[in-house]
Amino acid sequence: MADLGVAIGLVLVIEGLIWALAPRLGRRLLAAASETPEQSLRLAGTLAVAAGVLLVWLIRG
Repeated sequence: MADLGVAIGLVLVIEGLIWALAPRLGRRLLAAASETPEQSLRLAGTLAVAAGVLLVWLIRG
């Protein structure tokens, strides 16, 4: 359970860095995402989940 907390914390740090260091970039990314078709967003999300699971599996083995 501690690992899950650390993982969530790291996600918040990475997400927060975008807004703290480059808020304009964050706004452009949000605008681009809002114009992207839903199916493409679903595919990108699915691929990100698969890559994350693979990475954890390789590291934690």
